[in-house]
Amino acid sequence: MSANWAGNVVFSADRLAAPTSLDRLREVVADSEKVHVVGAGHSFSRIADTTGTLVSLRDLPATVEIGPDRTWARVGAGLRLAELSLLLHAESLALHNLPSLPHITLVGAVTTATHGSGDGNGSLASAVRSLDLLTADGSLVTLARGDERFAGAVVSFGALGVVTALEIDVVPAFDVEQRVHEDLPWDVLAAESDRLFAQAYSVSVFTDWRESFSAWVKRRTTDAPADLSWTGAREATEQRHPIPGVSAEHCTPQLGEPGPWHARLPHFRAEFTPSAGAELQSEYLVARPFAAQALRALKELGPVIAPVLLTAEIRTMTADDYWLSPFQGRDSMAFHFTWVPDTEAVRPVLARIEEALAPCSVRPHWGKLYELEPNDRYEHWSRFAGLLADLDPEGKFRNEVVDHHFPRTSD
Repeated sequence: MSANWAGNVVFSADRLAAPTSLDRLREVVADSEKVHVVGAGHSFSRIADTTGTLVSLRDLPATVEIGPDRTWARVGAGLRLAELSLLLHAESLALHNLPSLPHITLVGAVTTATHGSGDGNGSLASAVRSLDLLTADGSLVTLARGDERFAGAVVSFGALGVVTALEIDVVPAFDVEQRVHEDLPWDVLAAESDRLFAQAYSVSVFTDWRESFSAWVKRRTTDAPADLSWTGAREATEQRHPIPGVSAEHCTPQLGEPGPWHARLPHFRAEFTPSAGAELQSEYLVARPFAAQALRALKELGPVIAPVLLTAEIRTMTADDYWLSPFQGRDSMAFHFTWVPDTEAVRPVLARIEEALAPCSVRPHWGKLYELEPNDRYEHWSRFAGLLADLDPEGKFRNEVVDHHFPRTSD
């Protein structure tokens, strides 16, 4: 792997290693001056880069062990969400939610607080019960709920070591139906966003931030039907792609056709690559009390955003307690942007967005593009810096991003 999925980051690593066992992984870490783990390469920043050894966990044993009470599972670190979902579903179990793409790894999703949508749903990190962390000295440390370091280690973007396994909460498998409601009036979104996002298990709004707004509603089939008639939106009669004008053949089934959770909660089908990667992505998260203010601020920027935008998505998530999670301590609304693949054209737009959202206590998604400095937006920032110094005192897992945000005191 020489570059990330989008091609906007060329990795600077001296070598790529894909160990097939925990013992071999220990050897790779011990033999490398610098190490960092890469998942599916779906980050758009240099968060997974290193000047030393870039480690892929894809060849580690793809293990899933179901807990005796069937409320949790122990999962090997190399598994992608699509693979994990099928293994869990075969046991009549499920993850509580999934992001748009099932092609990414579980560990990559967890360590960056990647998420789906839903007023009652946390990010995938919120399901973590414990993690096994291979540290710089070769020790395997298990951190679990109740450990004072656990809240700092779950969302840590590979800065503390190599996560080799996770224990995660699981739920009974469930079916979902998905419908798209087009021509959602802007005034309804601006004034009634709380009511809109409460309509179903998972709700997203796609927009061009000018005139086009559509609600993608994913309802558990055991829940009451979602009623959006009050919004004035109309239900689509054909499959839709999040990017207008693009064929929807790679999207998960819509039109109210019921199906298993793993084949409806993502927007894209696991058996297809959703695009060639010719795009850039950013995401900003604000506390729910700021939702209306943020919506209006971005709508005013529509003429600035639209020329470099492919599509944008609005989602909601519940709070968690992880020190560097964008959702730490607050229910949130997320504003996701899929940009044209032109970094120089996108960067000044990011600055305008960040300026507009600054009064809304905005936080960035770690794996996306952003310009702002997030350190004063996290109450546990200094605690994480201390944990980083404790678990990786020599800086083996540090990279450009970690050094920028958490400079070493000896430097």
